[in-house]
Amino acid sequence: MKLHGVGDVGRFSVEFDVVNRRDLLLSEAGHLRPEAVRRVRLEGVVDTGATRLVLPKKAVQALGLKDSGKMGVRYADGRHAVRATVEDVQVELLGRHGVFTAAVEPRRKTALIGAIVLEDLDFLVDATHQRLVPRDPKMIISEAE
Repeated sequence: MKLHGVGDVGRFSVEFDVVNRRDLLLSEAGHLRPEAVRRVRLEGVVDTGATRLVLPKKAVQALGLKDSGKMGVRYADGRHAVRATVEDVQVELLGRHGVFTAAVEPRRKTALIGAIVLEDLDFLVDATHQRLVPRDPKMIISEAE
């Protein structure tokens, strides 16, 4: 993982992989060569104030992901927009992975990693040292009653 400061408290960048989950399943079933699985390494801004995963349109195109719907987006500066969504995006970050729906931003250069991704992968944000820390280094923990 490569970290890059972006200046705001609670915001910093990490490098991570996104994978076309459908390709991965086809490969696991023997219908697609492993080297044909589409994957992209991205820089992503970890933003504790954001909710979801947001991907640049160029990354979505490289992964071959198809629009799956629409999502309303509210930006930090108060603007609103409607963006396309894509499903079956596998995020691989610090040895953990999960599958997510992502909003697609047409002109964005970096990804945005929001709270849903961080919660699902069970990462805590150490904003002081600009890093992600697994809550338990051995495994993802899920609470149950």
